[in-house]
Amino acid sequence: MSGGREDTAPAARPRRKRVVLADSRAPVTVLRTVIELEEQTSWAEEVVRGFIRTQFWTAVRLAGIVVVVFGSLPLVFFLVPELSEVSVAGVSLPWLLLGVMPFPLLFGVGYWYNVLAERHERDFVDMVEK
Repeated sequence: MSGGREDTAPAARPRRKRVVLADSRAPVTVLRTVIELEEQTSWAEEVVRGFIRTQFWTAVRLAGIVVVVFGSLPLVFFLVPELSEVSVAGVSLPWLLLGVMPFPLLFGVGYWYNVLAERHERDFVDMVEK
């Protein structure tokens, strides 16, 4: 062991990063549209209202499909009483359709709504960014 100083390399300074708050390369129309949406101008309110209306009517249509399917089952069993006597794996068809079918049907309709809602959102964003 020597009593002298050990040679150590100076610590490397971290590289500086440039922070940019706004992307100056964005088209002026995109910035103008975003500003109008933030300021809630009459045009922006109409665009948002149209987006909400689209989402709402998508939900109403899919809910209508569910109501028609589930509402028609009792009518079908009433009009065709022979169907109520059919059994599948020891379970009567009405119990099977009304007790088991709602779960996969509702899951499918919910998934379908999610796909459509995301598509509407992408369309809205694409419209705003153009």
